[in-house]
Amino acid sequence: MAKPLTDSEKRKQISVRGLAGLGDVAEVRKSFNRHLHFTLVKDRNVATPRDYFFALAHTVRDHLVGRWIRTQQHYYERDPKRIYYLSLEFYMGRTLQNTMVNLGLQNACDEAIYQLGLDLEELEEIEEDAGLGNGGLGRLAACFLDSMATLGLAAYGYGIRYEFGIFNQKIVNGWQVEEADDWLRYGNPWEKARPEYMLPVHFYGRVEHTPDGVKWLDTQVVLAMPYDTPVPGYKNNTVNTMRLWSAKAPNDFKLQDFNVGDYIEAVLDRNLAENISRVLYPNDNFFEGKELRLKQEYFVVAATLQDIIRRFKSSKFGCRDPVRTCFETFPDKVAIQLNDTHPALSIPELMRILVDVEKVDWDKAWEITKKTCAYTNHTVLPEALERWPVSMFEKLLPRHLEIIYAINQRHLDHVAALFPGDVDRLRRMSVIEEGDCKRINMAHLCVIGSHAVNGVARIHSEIVKQSVFKDFYELEPEKFQNKTNGITPRRWLLLCNPGLADTIVEKIGEEFLTDLSQLKKLLPLVNDEAFIRDVAKVKQENKLKFSAFLEKEYKVKINPSSMFDVHVKRIHEYKRQLLNCLHVITLYNRIKRDPAKAFVPRTVMIGGKAAPGYHMAKLIIKLVTSIGDVVNHDPVVGDRLKVIFLENYRVSLAEKVIPAADLSQQISTAGTEASGTGNMKFMLNGALTIGTMDGANVEMAEEAGAENLFIFGLRVEDVEALDRKGYNAREYYDCLPELKQAVDQISSGFFSPKEPDCFKDVVNMLMHHDRFKVFADYEAYVQCQAQVDQLYRNPKGWTKKVIRNIACSGKFSSDRTITEYAREIWGVEPSDLQIPPPNIPRD
Repeated sequence: MAKPLTDSEKRKQISVRGLAGLGDVAEVRKSFNRHLHFTLVKDRNVATPRDYFFALAHTVRDHLVGRWIRTQQHYYERDPKRIYYLSLEFYMGRTLQNTMVNLGLQNACDEAIYQLGLDLEELEEIEEDAGLGNGGLGRLAACFLDSMATLGLAAYGYGIRYEFGIFNQKIVNGWQVEEADDWLRYGNPWEKARPEYMLPVHFYGRVEHTPDGVKWLDTQVVLAMPYDTPVPGYKNNTVNTMRLWSAKAPNDFKLQDFNVGDYIEAVLDRNLAENISRVLYPNDNFFEGKELRLKQEYFVVAATLQDIIRRFKSSKFGCRDPVRTCFETFPDKVAIQLNDTHPALSIPELMRILVDVEKVDWDKAWEITKKTCAYTNHTVLPEALERWPVSMFEKLLPRHLEIIYAINQRHLDHVAALFPGDVDRLRRMSVIEEGDCKRINMAHLCVIGSHAVNGVARIHSEIVKQSVFKDFYELEPEKFQNKTNGITPRRWLLLCNPGLADTIVEKIGEEFLTDLSQLKKLLPLVNDEAFIRDVAKVKQENKLKFSAFLEKEYKVKINPSSMFDVHVKRIHEYKRQLLNCLHVITLYNRIKRDPAKAFVPRTVMIGGKAAPGYHMAKLIIKLVTSIGDVVNHDPVVGDRLKVIFLENYRVSLAEKVIPAADLSQQISTAGTEASGTGNMKFMLNGALTIGTMDGANVEMAEEAGAENLFIFGLRVEDVEALDRKGYNAREYYDCLPELKQAVDQISSGFFSPKEPDCFKDVVNMLMHHDRFKVFADYEAYVQCQAQVDQLYRNPKGWTKKVIRNIACSGKFSSDRTITEYAREIWGVEPSDLQIPPPNIPRD
């Protein structure tokens, strides 16, 4: 089979990125050589590949800086309303290629690097992923930053500069082993430290009510040092800022201990303060009520709000003195979006600043706070909702506890006036949950303190209104909205799938890259023989390329003409990797039963990280690898079925596997996945979806037609009905022979002969306390997979469905999502105004 073209070779042919001008190439080469010269230490004249990477990164960064400065000047002169996106996670991945794409520099860099005898793709591979997020929520924040810059919004991302991001996953004997992700080890060429904007953050202490107002005294101070990363829009010269805070101990931190002579201990204790930004909590959809996590949440909020207020007060170009002292106009100039409840402390902190520091009266301060803040809910799983012990607040944030009590009292008085005598309603709606351990319900605080509350897919937003926040919806229905998630087509098509991007550009031009709805223009080409051939050819090249990658990285040989059946996401019971496992075992048993029969060859790839403390998720990984050990080494099976666990799934690996996938697995129990965004990436890159009517799958089916996805299984109302009746796993086990066989094999140690009891917890969970009803969907899933096989046997029919899916994926651009946030929540208009590039003089 022909060797696949590298992305570099494809880019050389003709490309959506525009042909590089010779001047650009010469300039890049000159700049690269200059940076390389200054990168190399005097006594080391041999450059390493990493030296080359840094020289290129600095070359590209030079093109960013002028645009960055000019954009910020532009904002100060125009003084627009500013959008602050607060998130404890920003899952950015790599920056080099994304920056080249957005600045339109990719071809010039490619050519220049080629002329220097180097390979651009090899240099791109050296960059560490910035893995400052767990999965969907953190990656969404990254896509949103890209869209906000592309839409010309004056937007800022605020978060924490974790020294260690999401752990690196190693698979050892089939088990997940975590390694610290020391992503800053070699430095980060994209960030700029801004010590001049360092700010104090207070913890602990006590509250005093004086005639002059409330004072928070005897606190411990930690300094927040900002690091700024430029966020370029797509070819519009706008460069926004992501500001991440790093914790630093003040110089007098605990040095009063010096008086008792233990100076060394006192200096070592600085670590206690600096631990705040040390490591990302690796939990997805799970709340861990640790004091360090609460400190992180307050740290980012306290530093960010000081920064926002400083900018609000002095927002005139070239001015650092306060020009605004009245907070009336604050909500006209500031929008704060809370990405889940993690930055919920913004609400009491803004109240504290307005009431205690700025002396605004309570009712006015509350009105300002509500108009400024908006809250995005990301999950309905009860174990994910943040509920902090009151005792922890009392110690760590005593003033905030008082403010939350006051907010809650006024809120409950209001509810009591509207629903006299309904004590149960007051209990359900309180921010404070009574019980053995009094807790603060952060979601309730967010709903009360925001002017807008949104879910992230239509079905999810309905569930939010009808169950999670039902009482609040009855109180203020106008507050609740839906904003279906999206993905940036720059990274998730242009960057990761240049072959497909070019094929589309040849047919409809390149405007779809900033208006993804234009993909609809591909619909008339569904039956176009040449286009069908082109799309199929791109997929085959991507599969060949990914096969070569797997062979190199995992030493496994796979059949590139097999169906690439891909299930990549966090490992979680609700995402039902176990349902996929049962199907794989069923296929294996069918091949063994009837080896002469013609089977559609499949390569099943499952990837994702398990939270380190999540026993069941880690067992699921062990099960996948154990099934792989049996299936992949069975000579009867040959290359008709292969099972591969994709180790250390992350953004840069997603960019490789998604363009190569044929089948995308989105099989959560209906009503559990808020939205999903992986589903959108696969759709845009020409994979067909097998999925339940959950999250954004519902809207994908609506856009493309349900007949162009493989939809199966219980709907939300069926799940609810089954809950009322009582889900009994044994009923399914007893009446479905193939299911019984698969479960018995797992149970008996067929896949773990050396440890027959290895998976007893998995079987026990599936049989006796499976909240996610795997067996209830097994039969429909296996039948649906048979339809997948049937269509895959007809390559042209398959590709037609693929084209229809791509053509109908326009809704799922984060540009559309952000446009809706801007108009319906933040009250600003996107702008297609081009800021002049740095080489053109300003007016």
